[in-house]
Amino acid sequence: MPKMKTHSGMKKRVRITGTGKVRREQTGVRHLAEAKTSKRKRRLSGTVEVAPAFAKKAKKLLGI
Repeated sequence: MPKMKTHSGMKKRVRITGTGKVRREQTGVRHLAEAKTSKRKRRLSGTVEVAPAFAKKAKKLLGI
């Protein structure tokens, strides 16, 4: 059986913390920023933990 390859798309989208949580960037910050308020853009900055159901799938794709 060949080794499983890491899913390169998932690798670019999520980070795994030291405790094994899966974190991702928030959506809605990439473009059309002029129309969004500063408050909204600040709130969307940083990372958030992914939903538990998706975290399981993400870890599987990353080979964890």
